Amino acid sequence: MFRSNLFLSLLLGGFIVCLVSCNRYKLPIKLAVKPISGSEFYNSIQGSDWKLRDSLVIENVLSGNIPNFYTHFTPIKSTWVNKQQQLIPITYYVAKDYLSVGTNEDFARVPITPMAAQKIADSLHCFLPTPKMVDEIYEQSKIKLAPVPLYIYRDSTITMWQHHLMIEGQRKNKKGLISGIKKDVVLSNKVMLQGKNNRVAIYGWHQLNGKVIQPVYAGHVNWYVDYSHGIRFVYEKIKVNGHWMHYQDVLKDSTLKGILTNEEGPVLLKY
Repeated sequence: MFRSNLFLSLLLGGFIVCLVSCNRYKLPIKLAVKPISGSEFYNSIQGSDWKLRDSLVIENVLSGNIPNFYTHFTPIKSTWVNKQQQLIPITYYVAKDYLSVGTNEDFARVPITPMAAQKIADSLHCFLPTPKMVDEIYEQSKIKLAPVPLYIYRDSTITMWQHHLMIEGQRKNKKGLISGIKKDVVLSNKVMLQGKNNRVAIYGWHQLNGKVIQPVYAGHVNWYVDYSHGIRFVYEKIKVNGHWMHYQDVLKDSTLKGILTNEEGPVLLKY
């Protein structure tokens, strides 16, 4: 039994090292052999309500109908000051863009509910960022684009597609970690402070001066999704001073949670 457990531990350790080697993390997912393009996907969901859109996004993502670039996460490096006033190095790995379906040549960002996002995150060993993490991701992004607000039919599928096309017009084929284009669906205790368990927290949409358009807000019911919402996945293991920790263990610790969040009080671990 001991040898068996030791073998499994070494195998798991090797698997983690492999996934996060070369300063990156790769999603444990096999890409679709015959993917549906982003434009084809949006054409197929015109007129769909949020439930159908959620289910189709989950189906497409977990079947590997995502662009290859989306599977390669990028490191975010920061430091945390512990009680002894020591600077502790922190590294976590994030998706370069917001959740998308399609191919490298024709992909599309698709807003979904936090419930659908959590289901995908659980399947891919990921979690959603906190507001503090969103700020750090923005600061270290290679591509920072000005937000593009739209004002009519905000929750329609057509508007979501139009917003994606506008972002692509701004991006002009630049490659790398991108920010400023969406409000992140985040883990925030404001969801619990609402006194209701059916809320979603959003934050971000950084302007080019670094200021956010959207402060942390948890007033929307959790099935409300509009064109401005974005899902950014983060690998579930955080490197703290050279040691790997699960993000929930970090957030559950009254001291260590400061690594990932600035919020006081209870911590939202997942939707």
